[in-house]
Amino acid sequence: MVAGLERVVAVVNGKGGVGKTTISANIGGMLASSGYRVLLVDMDPQGNLAEELGYTHGEINDDGLALAQALAFSGGATPVDGVRENLDVLIGGPHLDMAAAGLTMKAQKDPTAAKLALASVLTPLADGYDLILIDCPPGQETLQQAALAAARWALIPVKTDASSRKGLRDVARRLDAVVGLNPDLDLLGVVLFGVNRSAKRVSETARAAIAEDLGDEAPIFTTSIRHAEAAAQESRERGLLAFELEEAVLSAPKWWEVRRDHIQHDGPRSRSAVGLAEDFQALGEEVIARITASEARETVAAGEAV
Repeated sequence: MVAGLERVVAVVNGKGGVGKTTISANIGGMLASSGYRVLLVDMDPQGNLAEELGYTHGEINDDGLALAQALAFSGGATPVDGVRENLDVLIGGPHLDMAAAGLTMKAQKDPTAAKLALASVLTPLADGYDLILIDCPPGQETLQQAALAAARWALIPVKTDASSRKGLRDVARRLDAVVGLNPDLDLLGVVLFGVNRSAKRVSETARAAIAEDLGDEAPIFTTSIRHAEAAAQESRERGLLAFELEEAVLSAPKWWEVRRDHIQHDGPRSRSAVGLAEDFQALGEEVIARITASEARETVAAGEAV
């Protein structure tokens, strides 16, 4: 583990569409609203974090140019401050394809430097944050390895289908590829995403399959993120996180008030945002609890070794 990066979490899976970006944005935003200083790192050339946080068409969106240059040329990168209160972002996007190509060329001469490219970018920034979350791309193995080499923890979202769990096994292979450089990298947990709350047997079967894939001691989060398509779609369309959408929905006039008083209302309407926000709140609390419990054990162990 590179010194100073003890609270870096890579949100990763080898398959797309399993909620990596949504989880990164919502956990980061929720913790930032609670007073934590959070940095989000968008390592995905698709740059979907911009949709989640609402800056797709903003002046701050450089499509990942600054981060790509820092990765490819071993430079520094300055996060965009205040995307939300206490929440800064290293912006991703299509320029990261250029960075991936550059790191692949660099790996031919200096594979260690290529894998540690993101760690080098984050090290001078880390003291300013309580938590750093990396949104990893589903493909681009070079960028995934750089993210995992910079992280203390891996958080893996999966859906209940078998192909999603195959992506989990791909991550295990990539963890092996960086463990020599980053021996402290550990699995923070696996979280089920897009779960149908009425299909309890499906969820139980998926949890059993994950335990079989990773071993009985596999850390699976108690919290799962429910399937709430209307809320998820409205969140992206409006650039609001789940808890922000929840606040807007709860403060909106009721349907009967709109009809009775002839109110013009084009605000959020997805009532499922309330439950979705509760899921992310619970997951964020679990994430912090697991990290702080690990840190406490390490402190005790260090004291006993003296």
